[in-house]
Amino acid sequence: MAPALLFGLRLWGAVSLALYVAFWLELDNAVWAGTTAAIVCQPSLGASLRKGWFRLIGTVVGAAMIVALSAYFPQQRLGFFLSLALWGAACGLVATLLRNFAAYSAALAGYTAVIIASDELGAVGGTNGDVFMLAVTRASEISIGIVCAGVVLASTDFGGARRRLARQLAAISAELIRKFSDSLLLVGPAQAQTRPIRRDLLRRVIALDPVIDEALGESSELRNRSPILWGAVNGLFAALSSWQMAALHLELMPSEPGQSEAEAVRGNLPQEPPLALRRGEADHVRQTFAAAARRLIALPARAPSARLLADQAAEVLDGVSRMLEGLVLLVDGGARRGRRHPAPGLRVPDWLPALVNALRVFLAIGLIVLFWILSAWPSGGLAMTFTAIIVILFAPRADQAYAIAMMFMVGSILTVALAGVVKFAILPGFSTFASFSLALGLVLVPAGVLLARSWQTGVVTGVTVSFVPLLSPANQMTYDLQGFFNTALAIVVGIGVGAMSFRLLPPLPPAMRARRLLMLSLRDLRRLAAGRVRWRSEDWKTLNYSRLAVLPVEAQPLQRAQLLAALSLGSEILRLRRVARRFDLETELNPAFAAVARGDSALAREHLAVLDHRLAMSSPTGPGAAIRLRGRGRILAISELLGQHSEYFDLRAAR
Repeated sequence: MAPALLFGLRLWGAVSLALYVAFWLELDNAVWAGTTAAIVCQPSLGASLRKGWFRLIGTVVGAAMIVALSAYFPQQRLGFFLSLALWGAACGLVATLLRNFAAYSAALAGYTAVIIASDELGAVGGTNGDVFMLAVTRASEISIGIVCAGVVLASTDFGGARRRLARQLAAISAELIRKFSDSLLLVGPAQAQTRPIRRDLLRRVIALDPVIDEALGESSELRNRSPILWGAVNGLFAALSSWQMAALHLELMPSEPGQSEAEAVRGNLPQEPPLALRRGEADHVRQTFAAAARRLIALPARAPSARLLADQAAEVLDGVSRMLEGLVLLVDGGARRGRRHPAPGLRVPDWLPALVNALRVFLAIGLIVLFWILSAWPSGGLAMTFTAIIVILFAPRADQAYAIAMMFMVGSILTVALAGVVKFAILPGFSTFASFSLALGLVLVPAGVLLARSWQTGVVTGVTVSFVPLLSPANQMTYDLQGFFNTALAIVVGIGVGAMSFRLLPPLPPAMRARRLLMLSLRDLRRLAAGRVRWRSEDWKTLNYSRLAVLPVEAQPLQRAQLLAALSLGSEILRLRRVARRFDLETELNPAFAAVARGDSALAREHLAVLDHRLAMSSPTGPGAAIRLRGRGRILAISELLGQHSEYFDLRAAR
């Protein structure tokens, strides 16, 4: 309870400080300073600071865009509104493609432009020509809220995201190694027992994404070396993919030889990493795993089966080693630079959900603007603002967006009563800022406590975001009951329109999104097999990691397994192609990959068997013998994947 109460006090302090600074500077509308401080405040210090930084970027971009639009359409209201709706749609699209706080920055760039436009366009949608000064003023007010929230949070909270991320990475890697080692004791159908374990670990790896963003918000050192942390997550994805390959192989193997080969691999596995690593210990553990991976790669093997199992186990350890590099950074700081990690690029898993969200934003803003102009509603600009906030901000939440928006509206309706009591029953008896601040605390402190305890988050967020706009604080307070209800109606109508837009143009259903991700991966796999694209191994992996990360939680276990299988098959195709080039066997390999590209797994396996025979005819001790044996292991892995998931790989729709 104490941490939640402290956050409630921080939220109250941040909003009070932002309003005090805005009053002291005599800004036109202190509402946005206080509202911004309330939005930026998060129970996690890293989340708050990271969110504030991206909010600042989005504010500047949105303000610059509205100035440009006003200059380009000075007396063309239709062109201005269409461009504003298109800009909101573009921001909604980018917010869906990006993730975490970068997505929030894109969303903010969209509705900041709408906030400024709502003031610029006057009461009934007509321009007033003060766009540049309005943009500067609103950006200043928003920036004050960001800075004040950052100052309050940074001075009262030392953050814990870095330690929390380190604990989660250590726990996942320890369990992965322990369960992988145990799985090597299971040969035959019993190996199927490990599938739920891998699915659970995959879910936990995906959940690391926002924790990494919070840790980056707390530390400039981590931000400068963030590719190491993203590489750690990719290492865990790679480890799970290789574990799936090894598990499939063991499931298909006869009992006696399978147990012998698995025991040889298991004897070379290191102990699971400890859950709590002291400073200076993490790099030693990482080196232990890297050395174990090298031992497995060099492990003598006489058959492709043993080579496949040893290589997949080595890749599991290499993935955990990459994860431990991230742990070294978190625990030891600048103690070690590690291998080179390229910055993660933007890989779009599927364009269609983003395009649907963009269309929804365009239609929602267009409809509320049309209603504003036709009705000449004085508060229509505020309604347009909240419609834009809801429809852009919640669009990336997919099938949860409508429920969250409705909860947000419930919170806003509740806030009308709370703000009305504070404004008309309490504030008229107060005359100082200190007493005004105490009145704010009556609502903000309990709201902060509930937000920190994750109680009805959507409702409580609606309270914190709507409270300051409804209160309409100013240097000279006015107590206009009609104006208060007009403001309340505008906020509720704006939120309602935004919420209903998710019902009228719903996001793609989870089942459809899962099918599309599978079809897109299959299409790309066939292009890769046919040689129509020249992807590096890391490009292929990163693209499929992004699809794994957005696969709906409602996806069937088989669909997760098929997506992992596509990832593994593409990686093995790239590796086998390098082996074939080395031994001038591309003529024998190309028909097999052409069959994969046509969706004919049976024919592909026949051609692979021919290639395996060619490699087996070579001397087992001559030059390149180890590489040929490794190539035969790759052939075996591809054949097993094609056989196990032939129903997926032979689908016709992805051609």
